[in-house]
Amino acid sequence: MIELFPEGFEEIERADGVELVAYTDPGGEERMWRAFGDTSGRDVAEGWEERWREFHRPIRVGDVWIGQPWQAPPRGAIPVVIDPGRAFGTGAHPTTRLCLELLAQLPGGSTLDVGCGSGVLAITAAKLGFGPVTAVDIDERAVEMTRRNADANGVSLSVHAADALVSDLPDADVAIMNVTRDVVEASAPRLRCRNLIASGYVIAEPTALTGYRHVKRRAESGWAADLFAR
Repeated sequence: MIELFPEGFEEIERADGVELVAYTDPGGEERMWRAFGDTSGRDVAEGWEERWREFHRPIRVGDVWIGQPWQAPPRGAIPVVIDPGRAFGTGAHPTTRLCLELLAQLPGGSTLDVGCGSGVLAITAAKLGFGPVTAVDIDERAVEMTRRNADANGVSLSVHAADALVSDLPDADVAIMNVTRDVVEASAPRLRCRNLIASGYVIAEPTALTGYRHVKRRAESGWAADLFAR
C-alpha cells in the first residue's frame, strides 16, 4: 500500500482484521486491483480529503494541552500546538504522555531531546520553563518540522540534525529519548546528563541501563517510560 499510495492511505480496524482504504481515482483503483485482486470501490462523500483530521485528538497532561492547529485549547491550559506533518510525534501516543508526566516531576534546567520528531517534547519542555532546550534528530524532515512547530508555539529551541550514536551532543540537566530501546541502550552511555527520561518501548523491556540508576517507571497501554539518574 505504501508503494501504491505514497501520499497516504487509511487503516480501519474491523472485527475480522484491518481494512486498508485508499482515496484515489480509477487509475489507483486499477493499481490496487492488480496488486491484491480482491478489492472493492465506491464513491465517497464530499469532504473526504479532510477525514484524516478526525484521527487526531488533543490530549491533556497536567496543565499542558497538546493539540493540532485546527483545535482550540481550553482556557487556562498551557497550549502546545503541533502540526502532524510527516514527522512522528503529535503527542497522542502513550509514550509521549508518559515522558511528559516524568518531565513534569523534575526541576527546570537545560534539556536535550534526542530523536525530536515533530518537537512535541522539546516544545513542551520549553513551555514548562526548562531551558535552554536543544532538539536533535537524524531525519532532516523532523528537524525542519520541529523548527516550524517551535516558531508556531513562540518558543526558542536549538534544533539541528545529529546522530546520537556518533555526534557530540551538549551537556544537559535532563535528556529525553522517546525512541527504540536499542537506540536508548546504545546512545545513553554517550550522553552527559543528570537525568534521563527514556521511552519508546514496551513494559517487557528491562529497567537497567548502563551507567544509570533506575528511579521510577510509568506505564500505559503496554508501553513504558523510565526515569534514570547518572
